[in-house]
Amino acid sequence: MRVAVAGLHGRLGSALAAGIRAAQDLELVGGLVREPSAPGEHAGVEELLQAEHPDVLLDCTRYPDTVKIAAAALARAVPLVVGATGWTDAEQRQLAEAAQRAGVGVVLAPNFSIGAVLAMHFARQAARWFAKAEIVELHHEAKRDAPSGTAKLTAARIEAVSGHPVPIHSVRLPGLVAHQEVLFGGIGEVLTLRHDSLGRESFVAGALLAVRRAGGLRGLTVGLETLLGLE
Repeated sequence: MRVAVAGLHGRLGSALAAGIRAAQDLELVGGLVREPSAPGEHAGVEELLQAEHPDVLLDCTRYPDTVKIAAAALARAVPLVVGATGWTDAEQRQLAEAAQRAGVGVVLAPNFSIGAVLAMHFARQAARWFAKAEIVELHHEAKRDAPSGTAKLTAARIEAVSGHPVPIHSVRLPGLVAHQEVLFGGIGEVLTLRHDSLGRESFVAGALLAVRRAGGLRGLTVGLETLLGLE
């Protein structure tokens, strides 16, 4: 399977590109970069798609660049895996409609870590028994969006079960990568669910799962829960 990476030289893109290179069933054919310096590298997404003909585009850029990249991929009916957060609800609806029109699959994953996805799944289960919850999400100081996409999705999943709003507290500090605590309060007890990504290598397995599955999907899939058989 031919895979191109948008944001190839970024911290996330570099980690996922290494995972693609190590996979026997995947081929890294090119990437979107600011300053091309090697074969397969391109400064424009249209140029990348036209020259390299990827089977899947893995987007590791930032919002709002990710919106334009997705539009370009879907205009060419290229399946897409998006790791960028910051998408508004309206933009997600437009993305879903565009994917349906193109007849291809798009995976929008706020977090590629399988552990983080499992933590969200466990939080939704706990919400059946605890009416009140709050979230503390902690990320590196360069992360622009706050709250994080993972925290917002976790809160939405809990609220859908409990019916109560879930406050989110954001921390941005050097030394952090990606961390989240969900605290459930009950009478005389507190349940804490915590996940820590200590390095970007933790995102590789989930990202490659999405890359391998995107071509067989149609429309928009948000999160990795469906791909992991959790829904």
